Amino acid sequence: MKKIFLFILIVISTLSFSSFSITISQGTEPDSGAIVCAPAVYLESPGDCLPLGPSTFLTEMGKLGMTFPPRPLPSFRPDPALTQLPYLYFHLEEDIVPILSGPAGAETGQAFQPGFVYVSYIDRVESNGVYYMLQNGGWIPGKGARIGEFSRFQGLQFKSTPRNSFAWPLPFYTGSIPVYRAPGYNAPLTDKILYPYVDIVQVYAAQNVDGVDWNLIGPDQWVEARILATVIPNTTPPEGVTTGRWINVDLAEQTLAVYDNYQLVFATVIASGLEPFWTRPGLFQIYQKKETETMRNNDPTDFYYLDNVPWTMYFDKGRALHGAYWRTRFGYPQSHGCVNLSVGDSHWLFNWAHEGDYVYVLDPSGLTPTDPALYKDWAY
Repeated sequence: MKKIFLFILIVISTLSFSSFSITISQGTEPDSGAIVCAPAVYLESPGDCLPLGPSTFLTEMGKLGMTFPPRPLPSFRPDPALTQLPYLYFHLEEDIVPILSGPAGAETGQAFQPGFVYVSYIDRVESNGVYYMLQNGGWIPGKGARIGEFSRFQGLQFKSTPRNSFAWPLPFYTGSIPVYRAPGYNAPLTDKILYPYVDIVQVYAAQNVDGVDWNLIGPDQWVEARILATVIPNTTPPEGVTTGRWINVDLAEQTLAVYDNYQLVFATVIASGLEPFWTRPGLFQIYQKKETETMRNNDPTDFYYLDNVPWTMYFDKGRALHGAYWRTRFGYPQSHGCVNLSVGDSHWLFNWAHEGDYVYVLDPSGLTPTDPALYKDWAY
């Protein structure tokens, strides 16, 4: 078995690893000759042997944090029971929907305006049509669609802070994501395929080719960076954080990382504010937690009504961390300024967070404006 493993290493080391320029300092071989070191990672000169052959390849990979076999992330899946919600939801058509006194009953004079409207209901009846009973006792005609399923996506919990960055592949042009043998779309493809939100990859290096950023996820395995939602672990608290607990929101990567006792304990993918409703960069603190919340905007040009928004944590005026049962895709800016999470992720975060915990929102790209005048009090 050891011979087979050594043979594999030798074969790997002879392959073209064109993504890197490897420089070997061989030194001067003594007159009596020198032996080649056993295949291993040599970050310092071993002195009594030459780190050539397979060791060259293994050492270069070791400098990037890559091991053979790959070191697994010190992570585990959260409890799937966190994805359960005690509510039934209905998505209204973008039309005026009157509130009735009963099934096929008289109009009460109240109505939902056209817009982005989700209500929760407690009963459904068919009586010369389909009607839904709201939690306040009113009824609406079934003009819309029931929400039978919502995203069951969950992030990861961590037993310790991982050594490398890691990422979730995101849905892009197709349902699966190809992996290239070198950075650049002209490079040949590997046999490896990634599936959005299912696979998790470690990121070892980055390279820009023709203005496009690429990430190395394994030996001769490259993926375009914008298709990955990457978490870059950083256990140093942001300036102003006075405890070992904080939530890090990365707008460029669309990821959220939770630190407790200066260690990464949870990470996931989010959906932040879409221009012109950006999520504001800065350091904030959670000032209110609510298990459920009704969010609405009465502006007729941008009307929205969201019933029973779960596990809401306000941190910047009307901007909050909360579950978004209406979202099926995360990893892209989409909200009115809030940090949207899957139902399960918001539940986990709500259980962990205390009022007063820090929320650090950053945008390494520098593209999000910071002028306070651009940020309204409300969001969703």
